[in-house]
Amino acid sequence: MDVDGVLTDGSLTFDENGKEYKTFNAKDGQGIVMLNRSGFKTCIITARQNGTVQYRAENLGITKLFQGQKNKITALNEFMEEFNLLPEQIAYIGDDLPDLCVLRVVGLPCAPADAVDEVLQVAKFVSSKNGGRGAVREVCDFILKSQDIKFDF
Repeated sequence: MDVDGVLTDGSLTFDENGKEYKTFNAKDGQGIVMLNRSGFKTCIITARQNGTVQYRAENLGITKLFQGQKNKITALNEFMEEFNLLPEQIAYIGDDLPDLCVLRVVGLPCAPADAVDEVLQVAKFVSSKNGGRGAVREVCDFILKSQDIKFDF
C-alpha cells in the first residue's frame, strides 16, 4: 500500500523546523493487523521518507517497509522476490500517478474513493471511503471475507 492519500488523507503537516506529521486511521490499522494475523504479508511502498511512517509500520507489524521509492515497481519486485510471490497474488492500494506502475501489474489493484481518475480507471476494487478515512480497512475486510477469514475478538 501507499501512504499519502491512502493511509492518510493526503494532508502534509509540517512544524516550523520542517518536521513532518501524519495522521492515521485506527480502523485502517486494525484491518492491517487482522491481515497480519491471518498470515498475509503486508507492505508499504512510499515515495516519501518519514519517521512517523516507520513508527506506524512497526506498530502495526507491517512485514516490509520501502520508503523513498521514486520507482515503486522496483520495491514491488523486491517484495515479490523476497517472499516468493507472483504479481497475481498481490493486492495494492494506491491513489495517485506514482502508484500506476504497481497497480497495472498486481492481481488486485485497489484505490480509495478520492483517487485520481487515472488510478480509478485501473482499479478493480474502489473503496467507498476516501484515503485516511477507512479505505484501507475496506480493502482488508474485502480480502479477509473473500478468503472466508473471520475474527471474533
